Amino acid sequence: MNQDHGLRSRLLERQRDEITEYHIYRRLADMTGDEANRRTLQEIADMERRHYEIWRAVSGQEVRPQRLKVWFYTLLGRLLGLTFTLRLMELSEEKSQALYRQLAEHFPQAEEVYREESEHEETLILLLNEQVLEYVSSVVLGLNDALVELTGALAGLTLALRNGPLIALTGLITGIAAALSMAASEYLSTKAEVGNKHPVRAAAYTGVAYILTVVVLISPYLVLPNYFLSLGVTLLLAVLIIAVFNFYVSVAKQEDFRRSFLEMTLLSLSVAVFSFGVGHVLRALFGIEV
Repeated sequence: MNQDHGLRSRLLERQRDEITEYHIYRRLADMTGDEANRRTLQEIADMERRHYEIWRAVSGQEVRPQRLKVWFYTLLGRLLGLTFTLRLMELSEEKSQALYRQLAEHFPQAEEVYREESEHEETLILLLNEQVLEYVSSVVLGLNDALVELTGALAGLTLALRNGPLIALTGLITGIAAALSMAASEYLSTKAEVGNKHPVRAAAYTGVAYILTVVVLISPYLVLPNYFLSLGVTLLLAVLIIAVFNFYVSVAKQEDFRRSFLEMTLLSLSVAVFSFGVGHVLRALFGIEV
């Protein structure tokens, strides 16, 4: 081969990416219990293997996969689902567009490989069927209600009670009662709808999302000595939860992260500020000292 060293390095980089992705897709296929998803992932893996063979024929050299990357995305698939993992891989591969354009100037195979990956891979990913994505609306319901209601309640309780453990206990009792209420409402709502969602599963996703959010939000009041500091940390945790969840949804369902994040954050913090003022007014109005 007569290409310069830089071109050969880029060629081997693309070749290494192909064999790495082959191992990722193969492991994800082996791990899924859904037969249709397994076939889809295996088909993508076979495509990546073919592309690796094309680049190996050009370079005349074997390369090893990036084992850490294979391990990371396999773990991510187990924890956060197939669709999110594959979409995240797509985002990390955006740099490959420029790489393919460079390679296409010297190797005509590059244009065909890139076109096949872009079209075929996207089509196959759309065929994936994951239960967790079917119930995202139920998770949104639980998270959103917990963030709005509990941040507001904790803000009001902070100024009204001024006692960390007591605020946490009151918030936990309020949160569990609200979680059960929301789960019951989601069960009845889903049961009345015409669709594929199972009412019990929908209720479980809503209730669990609510309770987990409650536990996270009240935790600062149990470990920090100052209740105003606890409120500040709670609000930061609320924003973090909103950011993480909206990032997940924006990647898995290809939705606008910025709009949904700002909307949920503004709503939660506005309710918290209003409730903080209500707590101050009620404390002064009733003259309650705790």
